[in-house]
Amino acid sequence: MADFLFVQSAKSMSFDPATNKLTLENVSPVTVFFTDRPERIAGNMKTTAFIPFWSEGKDSFKSDPPNADISIIDGKTLKQTVVELQDPVLDGDTLTYTVKLTQGDMPAAGTEVAVFIDIIGRPLTPLSVAGVGRRSFRRAAIY
Repeated sequence: MADFLFVQSAKSMSFDPATNKLTLENVSPVTVFFTDRPERIAGNMKTTAFIPFWSEGKDSFKSDPPNADISIIDGKTLKQTVVELQDPVLDGDTLTYTVKLTQGDMPAAGTEVAVFIDIIGRPLTPLSVAGVGRRSFRRAAIY
């Protein structure tokens, strides 16, 4: 069993507090994944292959949304906000999440965005869609 962490990056972001929508603009077509010790597995996958992790099922992100640290460079200031990610929608190079703020304040806009997605405790079950996707990372497959 290995716990995978993911990183997504985007050139800019906007946040609508009325709808809790975080929009990542010019998002990278690649989502990076890695594990901590003892596995030390790292690689990348297409962002289009990452979105289905929110499918139906006991071990999906839809039933147990992951937390993420949103790291934004605003001028010379680094702003960080912790959120729960829900309902991703990818349209071209624009990725929108519904977010639940858990720590910090989300700025209305920012540039040079990194989203550090934490899925600690997510099992690698053979029957879940997300588990199947995560299990293939152990084989260092690139999507």
